Amino acid sequence: MKKQALLIIDVQQDYFKGGKMELSAPDAAAANIRQILDKCRKEGIPVIYIQHQADAGFLVTNTPGAEIHPSVQPLAGETIITKHYPNSFRETTLLHHLQQIGVTGLIITGMMTHACVDASTRAAKDFGFHCTVVADACATRDLEVNQQQVPAAEVQRAMMAGLAFFYADIVNTQQYLR
Repeated sequence: MKKQALLIIDVQQDYFKGGKMELSAPDAAAANIRQILDKCRKEGIPVIYIQHQADAGFLVTNTPGAEIHPSVQPLAGETIITKHYPNSFRETTLLHHLQQIGVTGLIITGMMTHACVDASTRAAKDFGFHCTVVADACATRDLEVNQQQVPAAEVQRAMMAGLAFFYADIVNTQQYLR
């Protein structure tokens, strides 16, 4: 039987209205994360926050934009791991922490789907974790490639399809809560 943990990746102020890197519908994703967070806390599932600290114009260390969003504030005793790269495992204590507490499965939520959620999920699978990504508890933004706009909804759908191919089970919040 697998022991799970909830991973909340980069739900930070800069991704919300008025932030330096606004995402598409971050409030809806955060509300879904909140429901999952409440269920996990009630069931005693460990909660691990990933907090990105950068100096690239957003999520800048020691600024309000880098703070965890109030909708999913950690409780005393919940783990917060700081990272500096999209992959939550790179040069962090995340892998060691998960191994220490015996976790074999991850419930993955967070921001930005096309970067940190994707990189962290793929790394987790490579480390042998069973991954479940809650698609509507993740947020992304419109992107551009080769001078063509890609709407956030298409980015989200494509990223989830890619992860579903090998790296993770993809569910929505209501499916997870059942």
